[in-house]
Order: sequence, then C-alpha cells, then structure tokens
Amino acid sequence: MRYLCLIYNSADTDGTLAPDETDELIRAHFAFDEELCREGIMIHSDALEMPDKATVLRVRNNTLSATDGPYVETKEHLAGFYVIKAPDMVKAKEIAGRIPSARFGAVELRPVRMLTLPD
Repeated sequence: MRYLCLIYNSADTDGTLAPDETDELIRAHFAFDEELCREGIMIHSDALEMPDKATVLRVRNNTLSATDGPYVETKEHLAGFYVIKAPDMVKAKEIAGRIPSARFGAVELRPVRMLTLPD
C-alpha cells in the first residue's frame, strides 16, 4: 500500500536554524532518501517552496480564481512530502517516524486512496 507523508514546518521556527543545522538537516534528508531507495520503499519525495510562492486555484460558477500565497492563516505550512510503500500502517508509521524533519515540525501520515472509475 502507498502512504503519503506530509512534512509540516512551523512558521515560528522557519529560518531559525543556524546555517550548519540547516545543512545537517538537508544532508540527513538525502541520506534518508538513499536509505529508502535501497530498501525499495521510496516512490517519490520532494521539498516545497515557501508558502509565499504558492497559488491557490478555485473554480466557482465556472469561473477560475487564483490567490497568491501565503493563503492560509496557520502556524504550520506544508514543506515537503514523501510517497512511500509499506505493507501496513504500523510499518508506515515506523518509516515516517524516521523522517529527519519530524524533529523540528510534524509529519502527517495518510494512506493513499486508490480510486476506480464507477461502472
């Protein structure tokens, strides 16, 4: 089964790590990526730009509107993600718990829902 690991950073702590701490966190993520690839767990991972680079699209009454970010009043923002494969939620939790950014923010773990077309 596939799982999505959403990495959230706190807006209060963004930019507060020393440059060497930031470098270490990035190195830890690259090492974690390599480990997951070796184990055959990794499907995909990426970091995201800061919320001020986001655009939110909505369609209402067939009219498209776009709002530039940041667009959500919250203390945390989505900073990156992993898509992994694991046999069950117990194993997925163990894997997601090893994500380096979990030490500074939060990781939301969700099973990927497999949709099928109705008959």
